[in-house]
Amino acid sequence: MYLYDKYDQQLVNQRVAQFRNQTERYLAGEIADNEFLPLRLQNGLYIQRLAPMLRISVPYGLLSSRQLRKLGHIARTYDKGYAHFTTRQNIQLNWPQLEEVPDILAELAEVEMHGIQTSGNCIRNITSDEFAGIAVDEIEDPRPWCEIVRQWSTLHPEFAFLPRKFKIAISGSRGDRAATQVHDIGLHLVKDDAGETGFRVLVGGGLGRTPVIGSVISEFVPWRHLLSYLEAILRVYNRYGRRDNKYKARIKILVKAWTPEVFAAKVNEEWEFLKDGPATLTEEEVQRTRAFFTEPAYETLDDGAANTALDRQSADNIAFRRWLERNTVTHRVPGYSAVILSLKPVGIAPGDVTDRQFDAIADLADTYSFGEVRATHSQNIVLADVQKVRLFELWQTLKPLGFATPNIGTLTDLICCPGGDFCSLANAKSIPIAEALQRKFDNLDYLYDLGDLTLNISGCMNACGHHHVGNIGILGVDKKGEEFYQIQLGGSSDTDASLGNVLGPSFYQDQVPEVVEKILNVYVANRQPEESFLDTFRRIGLAPFKESIYDKAH
Repeated sequence: MYLYDKYDQQLVNQRVAQFRNQTERYLAGEIADNEFLPLRLQNGLYIQRLAPMLRISVPYGLLSSRQLRKLGHIARTYDKGYAHFTTRQNIQLNWPQLEEVPDILAELAEVEMHGIQTSGNCIRNITSDEFAGIAVDEIEDPRPWCEIVRQWSTLHPEFAFLPRKFKIAISGSRGDRAATQVHDIGLHLVKDDAGETGFRVLVGGGLGRTPVIGSVISEFVPWRHLLSYLEAILRVYNRYGRRDNKYKARIKILVKAWTPEVFAAKVNEEWEFLKDGPATLTEEEVQRTRAFFTEPAYETLDDGAANTALDRQSADNIAFRRWLERNTVTHRVPGYSAVILSLKPVGIAPGDVTDRQFDAIADLADTYSFGEVRATHSQNIVLADVQKVRLFELWQTLKPLGFATPNIGTLTDLICCPGGDFCSLANAKSIPIAEALQRKFDNLDYLYDLGDLTLNISGCMNACGHHHVGNIGILGVDKKGEEFYQIQLGGSSDTDASLGNVLGPSFYQDQVPEVVEKILNVYVANRQPEESFLDTFRRIGLAPFKESIYDKAH
């Protein structure tokens, strides 16, 4: 993973000192609320419903065991003993005291972490595939490119005050596991006929009030020109994006108003002035960055013997077999597997990790996976490099820690934002809905029969829970001071990305589990052999689901 040099460390340390001074002056009444607002946002600090919230950047989801232990210490010392993983691979503290935030940032700086650009109208955390570097379908490791874009975009003076927040995701695989099509910019690593690396560029994706699937504006941008092309996009957006209405300020609104073709033409026009300038990448710079993502010290292992042993262990232990099928992922290196630690046991808010669990994950990383983990878009944790011969031992270790729930990819592996329990923007609570669904559908045999299925919950239209792209999406809405829940069907953030269709009028909180059950009954009654929920929905449409729900519910 990328390691700071002295300049990186100096920059972060200076930002901590600067924000400490700003916070002290604000608390002394020397800085007004409206003046402090942009200052705190530049450091990832929000004011939520009950307390401040500090968002911590985790570039492309990578965390070292040293960083994990620091996060455990911070959660224990400055918060209420836990933190929350978000859908953009970041971490949030929900209960810090404002006067202690500079101390938290100072402790984060000790382990090469910060909150810079995790909020505000700037380029946010660069995200990627949680299986980057190990995926069997990978064209090229996207992490060096993520780091190049991260360094370019961090504190870029021209893009510090964009019309609205801006998100970039990069995928290096044939399958899209980074939700690139619902980002402001999505980059797909591709190769041309000569084997040269380049990028397929999508622009104008996003969720929120106006969900949009991004549009391709270039099928191939040569790697040397990646930054200059991105700069051209940002310059066009910065110049023409709306600033008079924050609900119409995202780049997706500009692309939609102009059409992708006109937007692409504007970008190319701007690019002509930039593409052979100082932002042109060199082979030397790319190799320098790649050197931070070298292959771990993999051993030469007997994959066949490991698989034979796993087959024997699975035959003797059905619980282990379930975990192996659901919570492990094929690794490109023979003899290794990636392991997903489920953060979705019943009764725990999805994505929450306690201080002791942070310490435990750090120990697991050191013992089983070269001292690193990855945060996922679905609010879980990945140990990327586990020897297959140690999987049974690891599984036994995970069970008492609460990480061995064999539900990855099932209905109860749901995504959920903090919602009205914490967020001042939320219209309704999300966590109680998640818990009710986890309790109702706690039968693993039933979940496995349903197959792969995504369920995403958001407490408001800002869509932090990505409800638009869940196979089943649940949105909290406010009706005259009462909390209701709207349900959407048919969304996907995968390669075949799609936006969900609204089922119909919304429901009370206590109705949601029963409504979801009826939706699943329609799927089971109509599916064909080996057909997923999404495939069935796309084949039969919304009508059968609507008829089943509303003929009986209304």
